Amino acid sequence: MADFSPVELLELFQRAQAQFTDRVDAVAPDQWEDEALPGWTVADLVAHLVNEALWVPPLLAGEPFELVDGRFPEGTSDLLGDDPFTGWESAADDALSAFAEDDALIRTVRLSRGPTPATEYIQEMTADLVVHAWDLARATDGDTDLDLELVTAALVFAERLPDDGVPGLFDPPLEVSDSAPPLIRLLARYGRKA
Repeated sequence: MADFSPVELLELFQRAQAQFTDRVDAVAPDQWEDEALPGWTVADLVAHLVNEALWVPPLLAGEPFELVDGRFPEGTSDLLGDDPFTGWESAADDALSAFAEDDALIRTVRLSRGPTPATEYIQEMTADLVVHAWDLARATDGDTDLDLELVTAALVFAERLPDDGVPGLFDPPLEVSDSAPPLIRLLARYGRKA
């Protein structure tokens, strides 16, 4: 993704949002409390991405972000309200609008790890959306076939992640063959096995 122009990065982010939105829309009413990841329900997973999306406008406006006790601050019920799909769509629309501002992708955002170019930030958000689209689909018996271009773009970002994972965010990568399909390699970088 590092070689993509800001326009291409924005288009990939928008497509990753749409891919995740399709999976949120497919969640059945009785699946919101199902386990999506260890310690997270389907609702928790969607709330996590709502929270990430809600942080985009203030970060691009120059506000700093800090983890709370090494974790992303969130609360499922407050973020999703009575209609999780609408809560996700509203937050996603606001994030996309913020990234689409004329000079947004030439800015620097202040993440907990320090100043980060907005182009790197949108790459990270795109990769997170792709991986969590798979998590959500797997948890709800949905469509785990993901857009190959998005998977490949997310993998470029994921290959720059620390070899020991990111404590509190995701596990160390699993070993897979370099010849494995891109989705398998992407998931392995985030400590997941397809």
